[in-house]
Amino acid sequence: MILFPAIDLKGGECVRLKLGEMASATVYNPDPAAQAKAFEDQGFEWLHVVDLDGAFAGESRNGAAVEAILAATKNPVQLGGGIRSMAHIEAWLEKGLARVILGTVAVRDPALVKQAAAAFPGKIAVGIDARGGKVAVEGWAEASELEVAELAKRFEGAGVAAIIYTDIDRDGVLTGINWDATIALADTVSIPVIASGGLASLADIVRMTMPDAARLEGAISGRALYDGRIDPAEALAVLRGEAPEDALFEEERQ
Repeated sequence: MILFPAIDLKGGECVRLKLGEMASATVYNPDPAAQAKAFEDQGFEWLHVVDLDGAFAGESRNGAAVEAILAATKNPVQLGGGIRSMAHIEAWLEKGLARVILGTVAVRDPALVKQAAAAFPGKIAVGIDARGGKVAVEGWAEASELEVAELAKRFEGAGVAAIIYTDIDRDGVLTGINWDATIALADTVSIPVIASGGLASLADIVRMTMPDAARLEGAISGRALYDGRIDPAEALAVLRGEAPEDALFEEERQ
């Protein structure tokens, strides 16, 4: 089970949004590369990066910041936001990305996702962002009538490495991950699912270790890490089975 610290990029800076609204952006670190190195030093083994400007523009807008991140950390990095062609996918993988996340293009051109997954085994993830159970695209700015499970099932057997499922209604507001919807999705498809949106406390980390969450690959944490609501060492200890769960739940009740 992996805890992915998140770096969201806007204007070359590390920010967090609330409910996917760009106007709500809070700058947490003007130096994303330094933040990436800090996460590595804290013991995290992966990094989740989103080019927010790119997601809205449909093309990379924070490329220099991403390249600086890749140079600063030895950890594998997965990147989403504005990557919508085979040329862009290949270019980013050549720069050292471990995994490319395809979101809008997974709705608009699922054949491209399947082509990329076949060409780059283990390096293509699908990002499914949903509001009210319906898939949203174009940086969450446009809603669709497509159900989350319907989209996920399109990529069964295609070689997709993971599905990153984000509940937009919980993103950045620290209300807890939508575990019911996330686990239901993981039970619907054979592709590993990564939970995103709302991770709020150590209780969510403990929840990741429960038997019904065993098919998840992990979860993404943003604001809770930046605000200090989750201690990295304690969270990683829980995932290694080294921390007493009862004590953590007692802490949550206080």
